[in-house]
Formats: sequence, C-alpha cells, structure tokens
Amino acid sequence: MTVLPKAPPAYPAAPFTIRNERAADVAAREALLDTCFGANRNLRTCQRLRNGQAPADGLAFSAVRQGRMVGTLRFWQVSAGRVPALVLGPLAVDPCCRKLGIGRALMKHALAAAAAHGHGAVILLGDAPYYARFGFSRRKTGELSLPGPFERDRLLGLELREGALDGARGMIVPTGRAAAQSRPRLAAKLRKLVPHAA
Repeated sequence: MTVLPKAPPAYPAAPFTIRNERAADVAAREALLDTCFGANRNLRTCQRLRNGQAPADGLAFSAVRQGRMVGTLRFWQVSAGRVPALVLGPLAVDPCCRKLGIGRALMKHALAAAAAHGHGAVILLGDAPYYARFGFSRRKTGELSLPGPFERDRLLGLELREGALDGARGMIVPTGRAAAQSRPRLAAKLRKLVPHAA
C-alpha cells in the first residue's frame, strides 16, 4: 500500500498588499517605526539625511494586511559624493508579521519602482547578509561617508544602472525637496538670517 504525503497546509492567497503610501498612513507608519526601532530612532545617523525632506516622488510604500499597516519602506534623494542616488530606509515590518515575506516583497517592489522612475543607484546602512540577497554590497561605497557615526561595513550600495556609482566618493547629503511641514520652518529661518527674505 502506498502512503501519500500529507498535503501542505493551505494559506490564504496574498496575505498582504503593497501600495503607495497615503497621507492617512502617517500615524500608523510612525507607530510602526517606533515599535521596530525604538523611541531614539530619530537620533540615528541616516535620519539626518531624512530630516526636513520629503521622500522621493512615488517611492514611499506601505504593506497592508487586513486593513492594518504592517510594513513600510521609503526612498530619499541624495548626492553620494556628487553622484545622484537614493537612500533606502527605513525598512520596517511589524514583528507579528515577519514570517510572511513582507520585507522581501517590499524590497523587490520598491527597487523595481526606483528603476522604473529612472534612478540609477540605491545606498543604505544595514545588515550586509540580509541586503546581499537583493544585490547590495560594499563594492562601491568604500569612499563614501555619512553625516555622523556609522559602521563602514554596513554602508551598502546597489546599482540599478551599470556604472551609476562610479566615482562616488565623499559625503552623502540630501538633495530632495523639503517636506511640506518643513517649509514654514525653513521660511522662518531664512527671515531670521536675511530679514528681507520672503
């Protein structure tokens, strides 16, 4: 008598969806980031590249499961030693959902979108073994720096277009547009520095 193997357990199809971030996602996103990275997350070096900046157009994503945000990933425009690039981060997934492949799906979706938007390279500060599966390496980031302390072996890059990180050396600085809530503060600072500034 032949014994057939048991059928694998059935899982619901598409346990989550990935979509562009919406204004209504902000509170849930901030709560998720606090859960994943702690209250001092805003003191991290990479946050200095994001402070006062808006994410790159069309490159902020939310993973949603049963009507609740369970993942987030955004890109930010930077100059990587005068070479245009994106900085990825943070990537965060709800701890209750980490075995669903949300992080992997967000990465693949976001990188494809970045390439489709015409961007040539992505840089991040993260765990090399995890991000290597998506093609990130230290090969072209050795002469780049961040505006604060960082572990050099965690500064990784990925070329979406061959040669896009050639010649990348020096400080990574933000180049994107200012976040909407930052514009009034920026205008106030300008008025203090230059009394006649509009």
